[in-house]
Amino acid sequence: MAEKKKESQIKIWFDGLSTEFKKIIWPDRKTLVKQTVAVVVVTAVLGVLISVFDAAILEGINLLVK
Repeated sequence: MAEKKKESQIKIWFDGLSTEFKKIIWPDRKTLVKQTVAVVVVTAVLGVLISVFDAAILEGINLLVK
């Protein structure tokens, strides 16, 4: 009896999952490329900024310690 209830719950879960996947609206190629480029550019800029701030803080600490 418990196995049938468990199987039923699993089936309901997968049915809900399938329904949710059908609601997904995938972007077209142009939008996907634009968003990907934006993410890569923002990531690169933030990486450079973090590196610059890290180097500046490290130099400041080195000046205080010496």
